[in-house]
Amino acid sequence: MHAVSPVESSPVETPAGAPVRDLRRVHIHPDNWYPLAWSHEVKRGKAHGVRFAGEPIVLVRTESGNVFALEDRCAHRQVPLHGGVVDGEAIRCCYHGWTYDCSGRCIDVPYLGRERLPNGVRAYPCREVEGLIFVFPGKRELAESTPLPPLGSVANRAYKTRRFGREVACHYSFMHENLMDMNHQFLHRRQMGQMRARSLSRRRGDDWVEVDYTFSREAGQQPIGEALVFGQSRQGQKKHKDVMTIRTQYPYQTLQIRTSEGTLVMDLWIVYVPLDAEQRTNRTFGLLSVKRPKLGFLLDAAWPLLIWFTERIFKEDRWIVEREQEAHDAQGADWNHEVFPVINELRDLLRNCGAPPARRVVPIEPEPAAQSCVS
Repeated sequence: MHAVSPVESSPVETPAGAPVRDLRRVHIHPDNWYPLAWSHEVKRGKAHGVRFAGEPIVLVRTESGNVFALEDRCAHRQVPLHGGVVDGEAIRCCYHGWTYDCSGRCIDVPYLGRERLPNGVRAYPCREVEGLIFVFPGKRELAESTPLPPLGSVANRAYKTRRFGREVACHYSFMHENLMDMNHQFLHRRQMGQMRARSLSRRRGDDWVEVDYTFSREAGQQPIGEALVFGQSRQGQKKHKDVMTIRTQYPYQTLQIRTSEGTLVMDLWIVYVPLDAEQRTNRTFGLLSVKRPKLGFLLDAAWPLLIWFTERIFKEDRWIVEREQEAHDAQGADWNHEVFPVINELRDLLRNCGAPPARRVVPIEPEPAAQSCVS
């Protein structure tokens, strides 16, 4: 006889006393498309090892240029396939030469012959779009009916796009909250000057939540990076009529800035992919698109400055969310006292859309002793 108990055994108490799941222990839902690598990382005729929530996955680019994804373990001795050799449209394990095609089927064992082939390995649905390699790590039968996410303005030639990303040592939910909550502008005072955000409105659906902001500058000068985004200097303008809309459309996030005339001047698409089984580290994949001015070469010339500016902002955000993760780990639970309504709505969304609590089987009776085969 066995009893089933939740792995997440430490619920957080709300002020009303109702237990809720600790958001920092809610795993991301696998039934979505996630980018696991940039296209340039997977060279023709090479294999590249990646991870999704602790699962090792190998991305293989064949001699024809196609990409496929398999479990990164040879069915024979469980060694990583990414150390193997791409052979035409298949991959050959580096150890004994077992060979797998894009479906994960074992198509050759050199010393057995093709008539005695063993079982293969798991294959993942895989698609390559706009320089990203997406994998569907969940239920395979759902992949066809689950659309790839829209990637903002990356395909629009009126915009110049920066592709960026880093590993960040925190749960993915900290990343969503950091971007959604523009009240943390004080953190960026050295880069942005003293900015004050004002929430205009917020909206919510079954799998999304979004909020609109405007900003006013209370002290300091407009940074060059901000001027590049808007295509003009705004020195001396204390109040901006531009509207920033931040949206979590689970599991992705977007940030768009529109001028008072309604022109979309900045369009960010971003996702945070958990790497380890505990989901305490994520890899960020971001596409930052900026509208080209009439003299497009000016943006090209100033692009290194924009990269420098955004890197400094990201560095500060990365530092603070990693400190939040450290605080959670030290205290053993989420003791944040959140007062901003849209962040509380975002937390509810991430809990509701995340993977259900993992469950394990715990024996409560000793198993009967095995019968000996020796009489």
